[in-house]
Amino acid sequence: MKICVINGSPKGDFSVTLQSVLYLNELFDDCEFDIINAGMQIKKFEKDFSLPKEKLENCDIVLFSYPVYTFIAPAQLHRFIELIKENKVLLENKFVSQISTSKHFYDVTAHKYIEENCYDLNMKYVHGLSCDMEDLLYDKGRSELEKFFNFLIYSYKNNIYETRLIKQINFNDYIKTGNSKLHSDPKYKVAIVCDLKENDQKLKTMIDDFENNFPYETKIVNIHNFAFQGGCLGCFNCAGSGKCIYKDGFDDYLREEINSCDGIVIAFTIKDHSMGARFKLYDDRQFCNGHRTVTEGKPFAYIINGDYQNEENLRLIIEGRAEVGGNYLSGCITDANSLIQTINKFTYALENHYVKPRTFYGVGGMKIFRDLIWVMRGIMKADHVFYKKNGVYDFPQKQRGRMILMCLLGSMIRNPKIKSKMGNKFNEGMLAPYKKVLNKTKEKEKSKK
Repeated sequence: MKICVINGSPKGDFSVTLQSVLYLNELFDDCEFDIINAGMQIKKFEKDFSLPKEKLENCDIVLFSYPVYTFIAPAQLHRFIELIKENKVLLENKFVSQISTSKHFYDVTAHKYIEENCYDLNMKYVHGLSCDMEDLLYDKGRSELEKFFNFLIYSYKNNIYETRLIKQINFNDYIKTGNSKLHSDPKYKVAIVCDLKENDQKLKTMIDDFENNFPYETKIVNIHNFAFQGGCLGCFNCAGSGKCIYKDGFDDYLREEINSCDGIVIAFTIKDHSMGARFKLYDDRQFCNGHRTVTEGKPFAYIINGDYQNEENLRLIIEGRAEVGGNYLSGCITDANSLIQTINKFTYALENHYVKPRTFYGVGGMKIFRDLIWVMRGIMKADHVFYKKNGVYDFPQKQRGRMILMCLLGSMIRNPKIKSKMGNKFNEGMLAPYKKVLNKTKEKEKSKK
């Protein structure tokens, strides 16, 4: 399998992001990685784009690799994408994804930029991986990288990709698959949480279609029928004990009927640019779990009746909530095509415990909650215990050794004489720990053969 890597870093071979690609090259013998140093050689490609065009048109998967610069991708990569379009490179129906490195500051806008350009080229886009700059140096980061690439290969082999949002089709044009599931595998149980009214026939049709095509056991949890005593009062009665001041049993209902399932699907009809007042009441009452990510690791999906394409704020809320909660957002079902794609991704996530690492939405959100709970731990005892147990308190103040090293490096860089003698040693020094990981991986893979 040929992977054409577009290295958007102006540093070329000294790119930190590229080290993740080189790591994958050591692990996946059945893949041939062909690297285009687009960022470093952009002036050359402006004069002659024939070589990149040939490589891109003759690969199986295109993989963008780049650092996040100022909310988006580097200018050199922007220009390379312009050249792809200007030279009419044939990429229609070719699979594509991306790997970026940053400190997660607006990596989401960088990824959206690449994603939208891939849609312009009619490519089959698979959600990419946003890495912290140092992820490759740790077991967790390497594991996430390997899982991402396994999912990319699985997506390529099974024709699974993100479906571009389109305007909702009319009810009479909604394509039912016609499948009728004879049995469901009880290995996993998935809750379909909905606010389903008797007259909402279209949403019911969409839910039925999901159940008929989904291979595992499902159960409908219709919050429309739950006897809520009222909305959240913000009284903090649940902060210590986890028990709501209302005696309607919602906290037990939530944990036993919904959160205990292996995956969760939310089904709703868009109303007033949101999920409606009933769903908002349901969401607010989940504060009985405080700021604890109790469903972390479980896949989520949405069944949405309405013009979701034009609800940008609602889309941001859905994507952000999944990331803060540590859930894999498998997709939002709005038509028959997105139904099948979402089910395939949801099933893969269930069976392989796949969770896409957080981007700015999740990283930024959790840091805000981390600091909040630390200050209010006297009140929010249950949250504090949860955060402490799960290592959420990852304060930078704890990294004293690294802080001292950065001070030493800073003083060296500010000294003109030392800086002139360093030459390219600074870039080489930055890559030294990554090269150590790559060499160790190379030796390990050799010993297996």
